[in-house]
Amino acid sequence: MKKIAISVGFLLAVGLMAAPPKLTPELLKKGADSYKATCMACHGATGAGDGEVGKMLKPPPRNFSKDKFKQGSKPADIFKTLTNGVTGTAMAAYPHLPEEERWALAYYVLELKNKH
Repeated sequence: MKKIAISVGFLLAVGLMAAPPKLTPELLKKGADSYKATCMACHGATGAGDGEVGKMLKPPPRNFSKDKFKQGSKPADIFKTLTNGVTGTAMAAYPHLPEEERWALAYYVLELKNKH
């Protein structure tokens, strides 16, 4: 019984997530818009971790083009990071953003990584 309680608690802690939506140009545009409003101050316009706020953070924000993702680089991994944040860093949790917007951000972050 204890294993079930821990498993259910773990699922609640990390957040239950639906299957990722299909990547479309519209979803990517939504991700770009959300990135500008939510992420660019720390991660910078190109995702290099050189945003104005990011320059003051210790540890500095992730440079999407060269730094390894601590919690995985699949869309579902990035979605989970956006939902829960990263302990020990300034990466905040954004569970208040609608699920579709977090998926859009996850896809957009991967686009930034692949552009370099």
